[in-house]
Amino acid sequence: MSKFQYGGMAVIEGVMMRGPELTSIAVRKEDGSIELDQEANSQLPRRYPFLKWPFIRGTYVLIDSMAVGIRMLNKSANMSLGEDEEELSSGEMLVSGLIAFALAVLLFVILPTAIVHFTQQYVGGILLQNVIEGIIRIAFFLLYVYAISKMEDIARVFMYHGAEHKSISAYEAGEELSVKNVRKYTTVHPRCGTSFLLIVMVISILVFALLGEGSLFYRIWSRLAVLPVVAGLGYEFLKFTGKHYKRRWARILIAPGLLLQSLTTREPDDGMLEVAIAALKAVLSEEKAALKPDLEPELALQ
Repeated sequence: MSKFQYGGMAVIEGVMMRGPELTSIAVRKEDGSIELDQEANSQLPRRYPFLKWPFIRGTYVLIDSMAVGIRMLNKSANMSLGEDEEELSSGEMLVSGLIAFALAVLLFVILPTAIVHFTQQYVGGILLQNVIEGIIRIAFFLLYVYAISKMEDIARVFMYHGAEHKSISAYEAGEELSVKNVRKYTTVHPRCGTSFLLIVMVISILVFALLGEGSLFYRIWSRLAVLPVVAGLGYEFLKFTGKHYKRRWARILIAPGLLLQSLTTREPDDGMLEVAIAALKAVLSEEKAALKPDLEPELALQ
C-alpha cells in the first residue's frame, strides 16, 4: 500500500477523490449509472518545492482544496443533470464560487469580529475578547451546518461524505474495496476537512489575540491577513495528529473534530458506497500505473 494519504470530498450525487497524480470524480446519474471523470493535479508543488515546507503547505493546501472543491461541485452538478436539463456555464460557476466565499467571510470573520468590537467595553482584556469571538464563530458554524443539514440535497451530500470516509478507512485498513467491507467502517475520519475547520477556529483565538486592539476595519483586515498563518498551524496540527491518531493522546486531541463530523456525515446507502469506491479505485489504478514507490506522503483534506 502506498504511503500517500488519500483524501476527497462529497459532491452533488457523488464523491471526489484525490490521488498523487490525478483527481477523480464519480457521480450517480439519473439513469442509475455511475459516470467517472478525471483531471491531472496541479504541478505547482513540484515546480516550487517551498510550497511543501511546513506551515507554508497548509495555506497552499487550503487554497488548492477550495479551488478544486468548488470546481468539482459545479462539475458534479452538471454530470448529475438529466439530458433535458441545462448545464451551468463557467461564468455561473465562477459567480456561485465568489458568492459562497463572500458569505463565508461575512458569516465567520466579519460578523463575529463586529459583535465583539461593539461590545468590547463590557469585556475586559484582549484575550477574553478573542475567546468570546471564537465562541461566536464556532456557534455560527454549528448553526450553519445544522441549518443546511435540514435541506434534502445537503443531507444527501452528507451521506456521500460518510461514504467517502468509509471507503478511505477501508483502504487504509488494507481491506478489499467492496460494499460489504466498506460498510462496516465509521463515517468519521481524523483527516476530515470538518475537523480542520474546527482546529483553525480554535487556533485563531490565540493568533488573533496577538493582533491587539484597534478599529473595526483594522480588526477585520488583520484577521484576514493572518488567515494563512492560522491555516498553516492548523494543517500541521491535523497532519501530526492524523499520523498518530491510533495513540490515546492523539485521539483525545482530535475527539472534538470527530464529534463535529456527526453533523457533516450521515450513514450512506449501498449505492453511495458504490460511487465512493468507484472514485477511489480510479485514483488507485492511476497509482499502480505510474506512482513512484518512494513518493513522499502528503495529507489530503477530506
